[in-house]
Amino acid sequence: MITYNDYKEAADYLRPLVPENTKVAITLGSGLGALADKIEDATVIPYGDIPNFPKSTAIGHKGNLIVGKLDGTLVVAMQGRFHYYEGYTMDKVTFHVRVFKLLGIEYLLVSNAAGGLTTNMKVGTLMIINDHINLLPNPLIGPNIDEFGPRFSDMTRPYDREMIAAAKEVGQDLGINLEEGVYVGWTGPSYETPAECNYLRTIGGNAIGMSTVPEVIVARHASMRVFGVSVITNENYHFSDDYVNDGDDVIVQADAASEYMSKIFSGLIRTLK
Repeated sequence: MITYNDYKEAADYLRPLVPENTKVAITLGSGLGALADKIEDATVIPYGDIPNFPKSTAIGHKGNLIVGKLDGTLVVAMQGRFHYYEGYTMDKVTFHVRVFKLLGIEYLLVSNAAGGLTTNMKVGTLMIINDHINLLPNPLIGPNIDEFGPRFSDMTRPYDREMIAAAKEVGQDLGINLEEGVYVGWTGPSYETPAECNYLRTIGGNAIGMSTVPEVIVARHASMRVFGVSVITNENYHFSDDYVNDGDDVIVQADAASEYMSKIFSGLIRTLK
């Protein structure tokens, strides 16, 4: 079981490498690590160098922590995340979020590649996450670490409404179309069957993925403000006879959308105080 001292050991290692007034952290999902290449004056820290940090094994996740400036704003970015399907426990999946909290991070921006469940979620669409449905184990199960937050944390507004409004303005100014919707957190690693997609759509999902939700729950437990975007990389609502979900194609589609994602995140970060 991970203890408070395990998080503190990782934070103590990173503290000399992360400027004291860094307030923004970004988690970059499958194929979206290219956004980290836009960070200037970058310090690259392999996950393996950080005490107690897991290692990312998923396709499209480079496994580096990047510290530097994105369009002039100090940020720390995860170039790849950790997933439950990799065999990690939930406290390992979300380990980085609590380390960020100890480093003074106030805003967590998360991104992912996701399958569209509704017809407005075409390949290449950027979907602002305005809520989620958690079908993964809750990362707060187990002894509560009071230093981070209360035993029972509120999830009425997991995604910050002011940040959503600001991002929509950025998108409008840049001419980038942004959808909004509910993200469903799914264990994976197998993709969903047509029947499962119908079920997920029926219960209110607009996009399906295998990450993000645990990080958001832990961030909100620690009173961090959260903004999330899904890049729709496959359409799970038509299932023609020759349709298949292909992991390599997911990476290709996510890479194609990374430029728009970068512009939205950069514009949003400029509005944060």
